[in-house]
Formats: sequence, C-alpha cells, structure tokens
Amino acid sequence: MKKLTQLALPALLVAMSLHGQAAASTLQVQQVFPALDVYNPASDQIAGMKQQLAHQLAKQLPSISTHLQAQMSQYRLQVPLSENVVSGTLAKQLQSATDYTRVLKGLPSSADSLYQLRLADVAMLERWQQGEEVLIAFAPKGDDKTWLHVEAYDQQGNTHLLDAHTLPKQPVLVLEIDGRQSMKEGLAVMQSVFDNRLGKTEPLSTEIQSDAQPISTSVLKRIRLNDDEEPWILGAAEVYGVVTGVDPSRDEPVLDIVDMPYLDHDGRDYTPNQIVIHWERYRWQAADMLLMEQDDNTNYQTLATTFLDIVTQVMRTIPDPNVQGYAIIPQLTNQLIKAMPSSWFTNDDDYVDVFYTLFEGQQYTDHMGASGNAKVSLSPLTINPR
Repeated sequence: MKKLTQLALPALLVAMSLHGQAAASTLQVQQVFPALDVYNPASDQIAGMKQQLAHQLAKQLPSISTHLQAQMSQYRLQVPLSENVVSGTLAKQLQSATDYTRVLKGLPSSADSLYQLRLADVAMLERWQQGEEVLIAFAPKGDDKTWLHVEAYDQQGNTHLLDAHTLPKQPVLVLEIDGRQSMKEGLAVMQSVFDNRLGKTEPLSTEIQSDAQPISTSVLKRIRLNDDEEPWILGAAEVYGVVTGVDPSRDEPVLDIVDMPYLDHDGRDYTPNQIVIHWERYRWQAADMLLMEQDDNTNYQTLATTFLDIVTQVMRTIPDPNVQGYAIIPQLTNQLIKAMPSSWFTNDDDYVDVFYTLFEGQQYTDHMGASGNAKVSLSPLTINPR
C-alpha cells in the first residue's frame, strides 16, 4: 500500500485547513442528513449522501418519471438534479449535498447542483418509456475492483442488489456527481493554484510577440485507452492530462492542465486534433505528460497543492538543472507518481498512464505510455502569425 511521502506533507497541512472549512458546514449537513458520519473520509461521506438522496428520489419516481423521460433521448441520457425536478425536503437535501460536496472537493461556491441522474444504458430508455419500472442506484464506496453488488431502490423504497459487473436489463437511473461539470471547475482550480504559486509563464516573450514569430506546439491526433473493465455504474470516464517540465527562464517547474472532455470511453479511438503542449513554456524542448481520470472524491485544491509541493521540492534538491538537462523532467514526474496515496488508485483521481520525455518537433505514432494503458499519436504543429 502506498503512503504519503515527506514531499507531500505540506499538502497534508493544506488538506487539514480545507477540513476546517468543511467543519463549518458540518452542522447544516448533519441537520439534513442525520445519518451522515462527518468524521468519515470524504469518499464515504459523498457515498452516504448519494445513498440517502437515491432512497428519497426513488420514492418520488411516480411524480417525476414523466419529467425525466421528457428530458432524455438516445443522445442525452443524463438530467441535472435541480428544483425543476425535485421539491420540498428533497430539494433542501439536494442543495445541502451540493454545498457540502463542493467544500469536500475544493470547488468554488455555487448554487448550481453538482448532482445528476443518468440512465445506465441507452437500451433501457425504450423499456422505461413503455412502462417498465425503473430503479435508482448509486456507486458504492471503496475500491471499484472489489465491488460485488450495487445497491438500488424502487419507488416503494425496497432495496435491490444488482451485479456490479453485469449491466442489468431492468432500467436503472444512476444518482451521481456530474463528472464533466465537477472536472471543469476542478481543473480551473488546479490551474489557478499552479499559476498563483509558480507565477504565470507567458507562452511568448514581448520580443517574440513583436517580431510575430511562429508558435511551436504538439497536437494530439489520436488517443486510445485500454479496456479497464470498470463497473457499469461508473459510466463515462473523465480524463485529463498534466504536462510537467521546467521553466525556460528560471529553475522552476511548470505544470499545465489539459482538459480532454471528449475522452469518455475506453477501447475506442479518438481523433481530437487538440493542442496539448506549447513548447515556449518548456526548457530543453522536452516535457512529460501524465494522464489522470477524475472520480467523485478528489479535493482539487489539495491535489494541485500536493503536485506543486512535490515538484518544487524536487527542483530544490537539484543544484544545477542544466547539468542534467531534460533528464530531470522524469524525476519530477516519478516523484508525483510515487507520492500518490493509495486511495488515488481506488476510486479517487486515478493514475491512467504517463508519457516520458516528449520532444518538440517529434512525430509520435501509436506511442504507448509507460504503463501500457494509453496509446497516443502526436504531431508537431507550427502556428504561423498572420
């Protein structure tokens, strides 16, 4: 089992501070969710709120099913949970769950709900519309590799245990955090933390801008993730990249976030034609790229601070980075991976793969990551000024 290294200890202090913020919301959430144990880990608390919300939602199915069906189609299987869907005590519970979840995840305050209902599979839509009873389920807590059953509720409040690895034939609505919205907000938080701590490095200097020089980039032409056989209830993946390197003008690390909103299923080729690296930001024209998959339980402020503490302290142990050259970049990346708590490899933000020492101007075709979980094709692209 992995443990936090000394490099990650400063981030632990930040996590304790954020826990203090969560404590300020404890009284409110306990009033609305009296069975919730706020002293449990954040992942257990989020699962507990989902369980109670799912149970209450199931009882309201007779009054909300028609509204939910009207908002769904074969192209849109999820519906945000808001006051337009639920009312009364359940609406209060939903708002309280959203507020508390935002604190636990280090997201900015907002009245917008973070929770949604998603039909588990498109093939269920027609059967549900034709009158077959639907269940409401939620993802269990803990390591998804150990799940045997998924708990679900019918409109009478009865409990059904569904096979965690076999998609049920009966229609099932999954109560979950809106992963796309959560990650969008979370990645903005991470990049803000990176920029505030390291100082924003401009892609181009004033001199280069005035001369209108071309911009050198690398473009992600194709990417494929291996089939990881995750339980059906987890739905689509939410993957992002973290590009690591060294500042071209000072001995400081550079961390950049790359959102990959299209990359939602494994075992499938995607051709995004997305710029993932701006080379003006990296010394030696070299960088690494980590691929991560977000899940429900990550605090993005803590995650960003942990990453920063690690790479900053590693840089401080290197007396003259130019002597080792780009060989120090994998050292930064490896320390990030080594410092990840074991929980990050269960159902928190998961390490997917890493691509070491990517070079400017290099063509990479079907290039496998070090862990063999991802394959990419990258092409150099020079953007000429007008």
